[in-house]
Amino acid sequence: MTDTCEQEFAHFVRQARPMLRRIAFRLSQDWYEADDLVQRTLMTLHRRWAVLDRRDRIEPYARQIMRRLVISDRRAMRWSREVLTGLPPDSASASDPYTLVGERLALMDALARLGPRQRATLFLRFWEDRSVEDTARVMGNESSTVRSQTVRALNALRSALDT
Repeated sequence: MTDTCEQEFAHFVRQARPMLRRIAFRLSQDWYEADDLVQRTLMTLHRRWAVLDRRDRIEPYARQIMRRLVISDRRAMRWSREVLTGLPPDSASASDPYTLVGERLALMDALARLGPRQRATLFLRFWEDRSVEDTARVMGNESSTVRSQTVRALNALRSALDT
């Protein structure tokens, strides 16, 4: 790779690493695993950097690489991460697995009650970690509309989940 490509890649890494790390944490729920995922994503991207044509569309491509790495890891986890021990696990320390399922179902039901624009606003603001201005640009709204949609959607979720 040429020096110019290396400099462009280094600039991209400095700019995009914090965003990639936040997304990786949302995917893995573990900061250490998120750091590993970002590193593997950047390594994959570095190998292809010289042949990438549209450098203005690198961030979505990096997010796609990250998602595919997570999916691949989850599929491989069923087979490669089984640890055999001599003793069975302590049954007293196991929590009720259905509690998490119930909470997730309640959240999904509360999200389904929101309007499509409120769901889209929450997704862009909190899942994609976009700014108010960026969300407004993507949705074709004003910033004040995004702020009010966010407040209304969060209040509706809180009231639905408190009951």
